[in-house]
Amino acid sequence: MDADPMDTTRLDDDLRAMLAEVESDRRGEPSDYLEDVAGQHVDGLAAAVCTVDGHQAAAGETDHAFALQSVSKALTYAVVLQEVGLDAVLERVGVEPSGEAFNHLSLHDDGRPYNPLINAGAIMAHAVLPAGDHEERVALLVRRYSALAGAELEVSQDVLDAERTRADRNLGLAHLLADAGQLPVSAREAVAGYLAQCSVTVTAPQLAVMGATLAAGGTNPVTGERVLDEWVAQQTMSVMLTCGMYDATGQWVAEVGVPAKSGVSGALLGAVPGALGIATWSPRLDERGNSRRGIGIFEGLSARWDLHVLQHRGALRGLRVSR
Repeated sequence: MDADPMDTTRLDDDLRAMLAEVESDRRGEPSDYLEDVAGQHVDGLAAAVCTVDGHQAAAGETDHAFALQSVSKALTYAVVLQEVGLDAVLERVGVEPSGEAFNHLSLHDDGRPYNPLINAGAIMAHAVLPAGDHEERVALLVRRYSALAGAELEVSQDVLDAERTRADRNLGLAHLLADAGQLPVSAREAVAGYLAQCSVTVTAPQLAVMGATLAAGGTNPVTGERVLDEWVAQQTMSVMLTCGMYDATGQWVAEVGVPAKSGVSGALLGAVPGALGIATWSPRLDERGNSRRGIGIFEGLSARWDLHVLQHRGALRGLRVSR
């Protein structure tokens, strides 16, 4: 029997309602890199959703482009899985939660980073991309990111310049990986590419389509293009669920229950398998580097729309119209 139809008008109504609930929250501080990026305002707010059958809704400053930052880690992980396969990636980076801050050097005894969603693991994942040099790796990622979003994306030079002035710790992590014989390219080349992927900019609606592409098993629900194999989307969402919110992941899974990845730009991406992608943007961060208002929106929508992936009911039950 087919599922009851979805009340698509509620997508817009609920998004607007959730933005209204969190809009007045001015707690938290933005990431310091924004000080050097023109046109950034720390109290901006946007949210968007895209279902796996292509329904879209958005609210707030939906035309504002912001940097992916660490959200790119999940996307690069998907691309490198697609390009070289799971076994080759697992030889370089694990899939275990670190339980530590995103910029901590968390390594297995064999020298592999704990997972691809902390900085050390993301630098490693970028370095594993099959390309001749730094420029080719970045170009490959921008093409794949664009296919995931169904839009032409690009690296922001302003963001990249700001990140380069703050790269010492990432360079230190990369040099330690290189010293252990784990990094397949030079430390400086790996970090240069990693910073470039973090500097790719998107809007909230574009990011929601990226999440929906993962949720749909790798097929972009807007363009119809198969971007990733289904197993790649599943593997990526699995690591997002267990590692995507850094040392707040356990609380996130218990309270929200959505595979997700955050970034210090204030970006937050969620993907509910078989249901939809969600994206929010709000630059004020909590003490763990996650968007305060973004978390509030996700908490509200998860409850309203039955999105927790471990519940016994079907996702989006809260939006179904009984026939």
